[in-house]
Parts: sequence; structure tokens; C-alpha cells
Amino acid sequence: MFGYRQSPRRKLAAFWFVAASWLVLLCPISTYAAAGPPTEVVRNFYNVLLDLMQHASALGSKGRYQKLEPVVLGTFDVPFMARLSIGPSWLRLTVEQKQRAVQAYSRYVAAVYASRFDSYAGEQFQVLGQQQIKHGTLIKTQIIKSNGEPVAINYVVHDNDSAWQIRDIYLSGAISELATHRSEFAATLRTSGIDGLIDSLNKKADDLQT
Repeated sequence: MFGYRQSPRRKLAAFWFVAASWLVLLCPISTYAAAGPPTEVVRNFYNVLLDLMQHASALGSKGRYQKLEPVVLGTFDVPFMARLSIGPSWLRLTVEQKQRAVQAYSRYVAAVYASRFDSYAGEQFQVLGQQQIKHGTLIKTQIIKSNGEPVAINYVVHDNDSAWQIRDIYLSGAISELATHRSEFAATLRTSGIDGLIDSLNKKADDLQT
């Protein structure tokens, strides 16, 4: 795995280092993800977004990001989403590169949401129902814009044995956010590799907070 032979003590230390690192990433699950019906994970997320929008001016871009970052880590299956967005090259990454990629991806997602939901003008969030699909449960929702126009947003959620978490989002009901990310990331991975992608995601996350 690491390219050289290790003593049992070194192997045990390496194991606990990796385990502890992933626990840090996953620990917010109990706070923000839903252990009840799958619709609750989306309802909880929408409640956070609504509060964020209503206090957007007071929080500012950085404050919105700081409020959302732990919510994203708990609500979204970030390691799964990062792996699918990066694609086949994920298998060739080292453990350290995977950890940095997951962290950069979560920062990017949190920053994007913080920038999208930056004001409130009477918008409504509605959870319409759920549908069992091959790879999880589809939660159908819509956001009612201030002019009354409904925008369909559907979420694929998965039971990871401790809570339901979001694994993909379909904008306008049909456009997969994971597929969009994978397409966007492909060019950077070809030209700059994983380190270039990680730097790019972190830079975008920083820029969105200014």
C-alpha cells in the first residue's frame, strides 16, 4: 500500500492516523445529518439555508461560509462526492492526496452555497416527497422564488448506516451536480493533476468568501 515494508508497529500507527483523519471529516454527521426519515436530511439543510439567507447581511460572505462548512460535512457524503467527481484517477491517489481532495471539495461546496444563498426576499423551500431509486432515495423538492416561480431541485440521499446523507443534487430536476463537477474537473486533472485541482478548488473557495 505504501510502497515499502513496514513493521507491525508502524502499520498500526498508520492505520490509526488514517482512521482518526476520517473521523475528523465525518464527526459532524450526528449534529447535522438526519437519523430519521430520509426527507429530514433535506429539511434540516433547508432550515439552515433559510436562516443563512435571513441573516446574510449580518454574517457577510465569510460568516455564511463558516456557518455552512460544518453543515456541508455532516449533510453531504463528501468523500463519496469527491471520489465520483474526480473519477478513475481517484484510485491512483495516495491516502494524503485523497484527504486533501475531500477537504478542498467540501470547502468548495460550502463556499458555493454560501455565495448562492446570500439574501432573502421571501423565498420558500418545499419538500414534496420521496421516491426509491436504484442507488438510494430521491427527495423531490422545490424552491419558490420571490416572484413565485418554482425551481425543482431533487436530492439523492443514501443511508450510510449512521445517518442519511446527500450524494447528488439534480438542478432543475435533471442536471446532476456530480456529473457537472466531473466534467469541470476533468480538464484541470489532465493538465495539472490532482494537486492542481486541489489548489484550484481551494482558490475558488477563498475567492467566493471575499
